[in-house]
Amino acid sequence: MAFFFSRVNLFIFFHLLVATPIFSESSFSSHAISTTKFLDLAKDPQLFDWMVGIRRKIHENPELGYEEFQTSELIRVELDKLGISYKYPVAVTGVIGFIGTGLPPFVALRADMDALPMQELVEWEHKSKVPGKMHACGHDAHVAMLLGAAKILKEHENEIRGTVVLVFQPAEEGGAGARKILDAGVLENISAIFGLHITPTFPIGEVAARAGPVFAGSGFFEATINGRGGHAAIPQHSIDPILAASNVIVSLQHIVSREANPLDSQVLTVGKFQGGGAFNVIPDSVTIGGTFRAFSKESFMQLRHRIEQVITGQAAVQRCNATVDFLDEEKPFFPPTVNNGDLHEFFQSVAGSLIGSNKVKDLQPLMGSEDFAFYQEVFPGYFFLLGMEDANVERLELPHSPYYKVNEDALPYGAALHASLATSYLLKLHQQVPVVEGNHHDEL
Repeated sequence: MAFFFSRVNLFIFFHLLVATPIFSESSFSSHAISTTKFLDLAKDPQLFDWMVGIRRKIHENPELGYEEFQTSELIRVELDKLGISYKYPVAVTGVIGFIGTGLPPFVALRADMDALPMQELVEWEHKSKVPGKMHACGHDAHVAMLLGAAKILKEHENEIRGTVVLVFQPAEEGGAGARKILDAGVLENISAIFGLHITPTFPIGEVAARAGPVFAGSGFFEATINGRGGHAAIPQHSIDPILAASNVIVSLQHIVSREANPLDSQVLTVGKFQGGGAFNVIPDSVTIGGTFRAFSKESFMQLRHRIEQVITGQAAVQRCNATVDFLDEEKPFFPPTVNNGDLHEFFQSVAGSLIGSNKVKDLQPLMGSEDFAFYQEVFPGYFFLLGMEDANVERLELPHSPYYKVNEDALPYGAALHASLATSYLLKLHQQVPVVEGNHHDEL
């Protein structure tokens, strides 16, 4: 539904917000005005129980990247109930929702939907019902929080000064779902996008972020080293690919330790080594594979170049030949996640107003990767961590553990932060983007 403000309506609107204003347009750049409006709404028992129910339904029925059909259907059913328009399908299973006027400016909020190929080992009532699949990274909570924010925003749609775009994204776990969302062309007019990830490394109700690099860019490689097999007792008649692969692995470790600037953090890890099946047989070939990471595209591409050189060169020293595959289609390169500097100041102001400035922490860069970075390459983006640790209750495992659990008490904080960031940013932009008269539409 679209709402168009006349001068009289705007006058009434601003007076209604006096008790719990979000931002002062005249003094936005200096500081945010304190408000607990959205956090109080998100903590309402009915809304909280609703978010918990959604998260548990998704948790019980985990789906891998580009297979999130039940999850997507659940999201669409809830959006229909709320009267929120959306586009579907986008990038196979993705859903893009719209709340507000349908007119500029546009600000986006993103939640990822996919699970991991892991067997859940947590014994509780809402354990995964799908063998070998588990929500071990909190994406079920991310969806629940964004739907919670959608419910709050829809109930206050007449206060939204533009359009909030809800991005329910598939395939974050290595499938580059964000890139497919962008390729679909549904986010072309976005002014900014915000995303979050829950974490047990910070107490519940705290957030952590930084300007600049947050997560590293990441890529994968797989190499086949070919020799000539034979009897282990007469190695002179063979060309040993296991020996060649061993030298390759040792030499790969010299790239970071001897060639990279120590102040430019990089990682190169070989995690796969497959070759041979008998104690007394030299195999024909060996396959190795691994990951490499860096905080800039330049460092990443140099690392990639040297990986190929070292593998082929060291294999040749041992009379073997090697082919290197960087798996660009199967496991595409993720660029570094880099937070916009202006959005960092904005985030600190909004989050500090909502939860208290003492609960807004600085975050050290992490070598993990996040496909939210694809959005940041196209328009300003900001990604932050939301704490969920409660030491008085239990110690929570890190993501990608079969014992991973979500503290559901964090859900209201995520919903409130989503709603606050979106509405506040639109209000900030409203000074620069005039209200456009015309018919409502739900397209960007």
